[in-house]
Amino acid sequence: QVQLVESGGGLVQAGGSLRLSCAASGRTLSSVPMGWFRQGPGKEREFVAAITRSGVDTNYADSVKGRFSISRDNGKNTVYLQMNSLKPEDTAVYYCAARGSGTVVAATETGDYPYWGQGTQVTVSS
Repeated sequence: QVQLVESGGGLVQAGGSLRLSCAASGRTLSSVPMGWFRQGPGKEREFVAAITRSGVDTNYADSVKGRFSISRDNGKNTVYLQMNSLKPEDTAVYYCAARGSGTVVAATETGDYPYWGQGTQVTVSS
């Protein structure tokens, strides 16, 4: 079983930056692709970014390309989401997710991720 714990959320002004972290226990993260998703008020959960096991390949939602960057430190069993040039529409609860054993693709669908963290709130004020 995998336990994921996000941290780093908070309140920031538009144009500011935040760095989210996702620490894993119960399994070595280096064995699976990881993703970040978000759910804004009254909205469905949506894909933000994903990264392969090695960290070589990444995927991003069009809405965050050029502003957000996903990375991982397999030695620390941690995945990061660096968020720059934040906008009010980035306000959401951000979730870290892990794919199952044997998977290799940095998938973009929520159904591809069986393991989820509890989420961390990011609020961007205008």
